[in-house]
Amino acid sequence: VQLQASGGGSVQTGDSLRLSCSASGLTLRNRFMGWFRQTPGKEREFVAYISWRESYTYYSDSVKGRFTISRDNAKNTAYLQMNSLGPEDTAVYYCAAGARGDNDNRFYTKPARYGYWGQGTQVTVSS
Repeated sequence: VQLQASGGGSVQTGDSLRLSCSASGLTLRNRFMGWFRQTPGKEREFVAYISWRESYTYYSDSVKGRFTISRDNAKNTAYLQMNSLGPEDTAVYYCAAGARGDNDNRFYTKPARYGYWGQGTQVTVSS
């Protein structure tokens, strides 16, 4: 079982990137998906979540209006479109999947709610 995050890179302020998260040995169709990010010395930070039916999304305040999470269940892949990137977005980005959801949005902001994690992809934004 593996989640593979890809699409990171080095960009300049204002640029865009699209991260992908593909799964092998795991069907994502019935799982909610999340993206988190982490910088050295800090805890993993919630970025965005999408329900398994694609009908509901939730974002951290720091990325709301700039990032868009989506998924293609037929391709067993989730995405994170990141626009208007700034140096504060520099981090290693991780995708994650979980099976047992909750009606409280705060549930999805906790890394412990996710049972599967990708290896991370580095995003570096220079000013």
